[in-house]
Amino acid sequence: MTREFLRAVRTTLTLWLLTAILYPFAMIAVGQVVFPFQANGSLLTNAQGTPVGSALIGQPFEGDRYFWSRPSTTTYSTGNPNDEATAAVLQTGVSGASNLAPSNPALLERIQGDVDRLRRSGIPPTADLVYTSGSSLDPHISLESAQAQIQRVAAARNVDASQLEPLIAQHTDGRFLGIFGEPGVNVLKLNLALDAL
Repeated sequence: MTREFLRAVRTTLTLWLLTAILYPFAMIAVGQVVFPFQANGSLLTNAQGTPVGSALIGQPFEGDRYFWSRPSTTTYSTGNPNDEATAAVLQTGVSGASNLAPSNPALLERIQGDVDRLRRSGIPPTADLVYTSGSSLDPHISLESAQAQIQRVAAARNVDASQLEPLIAQHTDGRFLGIFGEPGVNVLKLNLALDAL
């Protein structure tokens, strides 16, 4: 009995050492060597070298000078710390969908508000400019949604619209492995390039 007990303790300690210590540290090392940009948060910086966001997480953009990203149910954890509604999001870093049913009046009101804002700006409402993604943190919009915003951004920045099309093409990520998903425009990267014009 004692012998079996000691064998069970040794097995548990060995597995604990392998799975709780060696494996995680090996994954950290592989991530730092093979994928250092992604492993360290895929942080992007502005022209002054200040980190402004992650290439993997959507960021909110306001005003006509920028391309707008997808709406988020969590305001990307960048809410006003003085506002009770968003202060809790900032403290917890909450992410995820709202889980509101399609018949929920709050969801319908938010969608209608986004559609009205787009129409007032002369942008035809597209699905990704009206609906949140499943995670509510998607950093991409469709090529169609980016192109629909060209005239608004060009007018606000007083630049020729033809200057913006190459920027969109440069910041469009292709299909994963060339076959999965649809091409998408990374809004943060596009807006940083826009500021560098």
